[in-house]
Amino acid sequence: MTEPDPAEQLVHARGLTKRFGDFTAVDGIDVDVRRGEAFGFLGPNGAGKSSTMRMIACVSPVTDGTLRVLGRDPATDGAWIRGRLGVVPQEDSLDLELTVRENLLVYGRYFGLPKPLIRERAEELLDFVQLTDKRDAKVDALSGGMKRRLTIARSLINEPEVLLLDEPTTGLDPQARHVLWDRLFRLKQQGVTLILTTHYMDEAEQLCDRLVVMDKAHIVAEGSPAELIGQWSAREVVEVRFAPGDHEAMAGKVEDLGSRVEVLPDRLLLYTEDGDAAAAAVHERGLHPVGLLVRRSTLEDVFLRLTGRTLVD
Repeated sequence: MTEPDPAEQLVHARGLTKRFGDFTAVDGIDVDVRRGEAFGFLGPNGAGKSSTMRMIACVSPVTDGTLRVLGRDPATDGAWIRGRLGVVPQEDSLDLELTVRENLLVYGRYFGLPKPLIRERAEELLDFVQLTDKRDAKVDALSGGMKRRLTIARSLINEPEVLLLDEPTTGLDPQARHVLWDRLFRLKQQGVTLILTTHYMDEAEQLCDRLVVMDKAHIVAEGSPAELIGQWSAREVVEVRFAPGDHEAMAGKVEDLGSRVEVLPDRLLLYTEDGDAAAAAVHERGLHPVGLLVRRSTLEDVFLRLTGRTLVD
């Protein structure tokens, strides 16, 4: 396989490791993020996603391995790199006492930008995130979705080459999430490289060209959403519900109808290339499920297969 052009690799990591005392948060991972793509980190809590993002953002030093961001070493050129990144943290850190517009004006000064330029960019960004009519409102009065859009606008004041987003839509209602997805898609069309972490599988499918799944400080899978589904799941999933307590016994009667069957407390998941045919075969065998659903396979199926269904605190 041909190595990517170094000029197109905005993030290049080999053997990237982060330790906190005896605890290893990131254990020797390899990552390449290409110019203009949307790249995602998926994983359960404690998998190492945020630690990786903090190293890329040049706010947490690398313990071991090689990391280059925008072609430079964060250990020696951290300030230069940070000046060319946009960062959307998991928790909004807006100044609630200032107005929407004032938040942008103040933040722009941190980058040493001229005041006239900051004012011009602030108006453009307010229009971009659909907050022009709220420009003079205090931030404290905004909805959660509006605050998130303002945080994204603020992160763009320095016209970054790379935008880092940590759980960008956590806690938002579906309408606000879709508005944010639209803004992020438009940014990608404008040539901004996006790197994000998310717990929402539909968000990863919507936004990411490529992604990695992390678990226990390692990368366990990498590819486009379609590639990961093709490799780790099947085209369709049949969800079959029987009476409580019957699912273990019923699994053996349908396991040959797909490539894999998974037994859950409340249903069976039958992974197959033809869900309708498998569903019909269930009935033809004289089985009588209390519920049956055919759906396409998703990243969530891949995620749960790779990382398990056990809750992680």
